[in-house]
Amino acid sequence: MPETNDIFICNKSSISSQIPEDGFIVLIDKEPDWTSFDVVAKLRGILKIKKIGHAGTLDPFATGLLLILVGKATKRQNGLMAADKVYEAEIKLGEKTDSYDRTGKVTATSDLKVSAEQIREVVMSFVGENLQIPPMFSAIKKDGKRLYELARKGIEIEREPRKVTIHSIDISAIETDIIRVRVHCSKGTYIRSLANDIGERLGTYGHLKDLRRTSIGNFSVKDALKVSEFAEEFNRIN
Repeated sequence: MPETNDIFICNKSSISSQIPEDGFIVLIDKEPDWTSFDVVAKLRGILKIKKIGHAGTLDPFATGLLLILVGKATKRQNGLMAADKVYEAEIKLGEKTDSYDRTGKVTATSDLKVSAEQIREVVMSFVGENLQIPPMFSAIKKDGKRLYELARKGIEIEREPRKVTIHSIDISAIETDIIRVRVHCSKGTYIRSLANDIGERLGTYGHLKDLRRTSIGNFSVKDALKVSEFAEEFNRIN
């Protein structure tokens, strides 16, 4: 986790303070149906500052912690993106989708029933280092093109496996075809791919039904603001 003691952190407890003009980090609790770029664009409009970015994309259907970097804080992007992440996820068994999540087209189904004991054994087998194949619906570039651009045209290409580390998985519930987990993982880990891989290793299918990012390094979503909360407080003190 990069040192951020010299950067102002705008969160629930500090939003009423005087925000420095030269740069800061905003902890945003992203709501569903917003892209990460939507959040950046909204804050750019509120702050009237062009130099804004984020430290790690969240898919539109996902919710949770998004770090918005403003001004000189954008120089910390690479370090913050390299930090470990924690996610709360719901995995649905019995269905495979082309995007590996609920937003995709269902491409295969299975009626196979697996026991809770089998599920626990397979899920926990992913703790540690893994070679993970990124989903086609991802922003990774291949020959200058984003994979999702090819996927939208129905083109699937071979992807190189990437080494990722899953530090821990806590299973909070197993309900028929739904598995609820908390995943602490390294940068570059796709929880969508994990859901798909769990389904395959169980001999059935799986996709990501829901996702919430709860922390990035030492930053927690508990301290984060909704975009509307940030806008209201910023406009009140400025």
